[in-house]
Amino acid sequence: MLWNGNECGKNKSNENFKTTIPSKNYDRPKQLENVESFKYLGSILTNNGRCTCEIKCRIAMAKAAFNKKRALFTSTLDLELRKKLMKCYIWSIVLYGAETWTLRAVDRKHLESSEMWCWRRMEKISWTDHVRNEEVLLRVKEQRNILHEISKRKANWIGHILHRNFLLQRVIKG
Repeated sequence: MLWNGNECGKNKSNENFKTTIPSKNYDRPKQLENVESFKYLGSILTNNGRCTCEIKCRIAMAKAAFNKKRALFTSTLDLELRKKLMKCYIWSIVLYGAETWTLRAVDRKHLESSEMWCWRRMEKISWTDHVRNEEVLLRVKEQRNILHEISKRKANWIGHILHRNFLLQRVIKG
C-alpha cells in the first residue's frame, strides 16, 4: 500500500525507507512507503508536523467557496446578514480542524490576510484602490477576529480533553 499524492503538498518521498507489513497473502507482503504528506479524514498530515500546508489548502477551499457564492456576498443584502453568512459559510471552511494547529508567525499572517481578502471582496474593494486594512475593517464594522476565534476553539477543545481526563480518573478511582 503506497500513500502518495494530495491536493496541496509535495508527494515525493523524503527518505527511501520502506516497511513491509504482513498481508493475508503471505507470499506477497505489502510495501509501505514513507511520504512527506498525505490527506487523512480531510486534513493533511505531514512528516514534520507543521500545519502550513493544511492552512493554505483550507484558505484555498474557502476562496473557491466564496467565489462560487460571490453574488450573494457582494449583493445589496444587509451588511450584518452578509457578515453572518461569511462567518458561517467561509470561516467554517477555513477553521476546520483549527483546534489542533500549531500556528507560526507565517501561518498567522496567512490567516489574517485571508480574513482581509474576504472583507475586501465582500465590499468590492480592489487592492489597486490602495485602501488600508483599518479602513476596510471600519467599513464592515469588524475587527480582526480569526486568530481570536482559533484561540477560543483551542481553549474549548483543551477544556473538553482535560474534563474527559478528570472524569476518567474519578471513574477509575471510584
